[in-house]
Amino acid sequence: MLRVEMLCTGDEVLHGQILDTNAAWLANYLFEQGLPMSARMTVGDNLSALVAALTERSLRADIMIVNGGLGPTSDDLSALAAATATGEELVEHPEWLAKIQAFFAERGRVMAPSNRKQAQIPANAEMIDNPVGTACGFALQLNRCLMFFTPGVPSEFKVMVEQQIVPRLRERFDLPDPPLCLRLTTFGRAESELASQLDDMTLPEEVVLGYRSSMPIIELKLTGPAHERDAMELAWQQVRAVAGESAIFEGTEDLPTQLAQRLRQRPLTLAIGERFTAGLLTWQCQSAGMPVRGGEWIDAPGIGTEAVSSADGAISASNPAPADGEQPLLRQLAQQAQGLAQRHGADLALVVGNMEQDNISLALHTPDGGYAQTVVFAVSIQRHGLKTRQEMVSLMALNMLRRWLNGWPVYGEHGWIRVAETLA
Repeated sequence: MLRVEMLCTGDEVLHGQILDTNAAWLANYLFEQGLPMSARMTVGDNLSALVAALTERSLRADIMIVNGGLGPTSDDLSALAAATATGEELVEHPEWLAKIQAFFAERGRVMAPSNRKQAQIPANAEMIDNPVGTACGFALQLNRCLMFFTPGVPSEFKVMVEQQIVPRLRERFDLPDPPLCLRLTTFGRAESELASQLDDMTLPEEVVLGYRSSMPIIELKLTGPAHERDAMELAWQQVRAVAGESAIFEGTEDLPTQLAQRLRQRPLTLAIGERFTAGLLTWQCQSAGMPVRGGEWIDAPGIGTEAVSSADGAISASNPAPADGEQPLLRQLAQQAQGLAQRHGADLALVVGNMEQDNISLALHTPDGGYAQTVVFAVSIQRHGLKTRQEMVSLMALNMLRRWLNGWPVYGEHGWIRVAETLA
């Protein structure tokens, strides 16, 4: 099996001053091409350290993609490091220099003398086209390793990998079929709870069950070679059964994206009113292309003693709750959802109320009627910051909509989510 590695360069990447999104993208892209990455490392803007890393990894890796360090400034050292490691001179390519000059001329700018450096690559290297930028990519052989040098700008890097590097790899190597990866995302369950029911599964030797925890979701992944598809599909039925109703979506498209597709198919439109989530729910839905008719900041009732004028029917210290069973707060929230849908001419409406301690109330208006519930977070959730708790609540609201679209009871509790009260 080919050993594929990545070498990321730059002090800003090494010291965590920017996120290395290129590494995450490449790892996933190569995995999908049947070339899972074996290792990756990061080196700062230091010539001797870069030369040492290139030399060392060239004795172990079959393929290496080097990212960054092809710019015009003095700290861009990748071409020089490659030339030093291979014992070659840097050679200027007139055709690439002309391309850089044309790039600036088309934009009405004068090329700085420092940009000339971007047309210089090691004498033994193959020039690789960069159709969207000025940095010249290149490839060379060092010891056992075929190395590709790419710019750090994500838009340039991705185009070069897709259009220049992977096609070359397919020509040179007999690449395996991409591995099969089944993905399922759950909400409201603990990782340890899921693992206790799944870790004893019998799987083929090359198939791995993995977990990815990123509050408020747990992703379950079954990964293995394509020739084990039948066995994996059989095991996946058990994973689905354990996840049950907490499985909010499968695949890589998130819940807002999948709900957007379902609403457009029916077709149904949605209005949104928010308090605690402060616009997050609206943004998620609109970004996914959901047919949102309107979003509002609402003065929603909370749980307990929210100070709202008693003339509006809200409960406060001066306006005590009616007798048990009347559920005034939830009814008011459901009425707000209904009014929101009517104002915007929408078929559906989601409303997120205030957070009171660890309680949050949500409402869903549908053509079938209104639903509202008060949900209580487990104590373990209290340690999470505001952003994470807002994401949890937004997902709870979307989950109500998902359950209604599935024809299930809108209210459901599990794991660290407990339903304290529902609208009768």
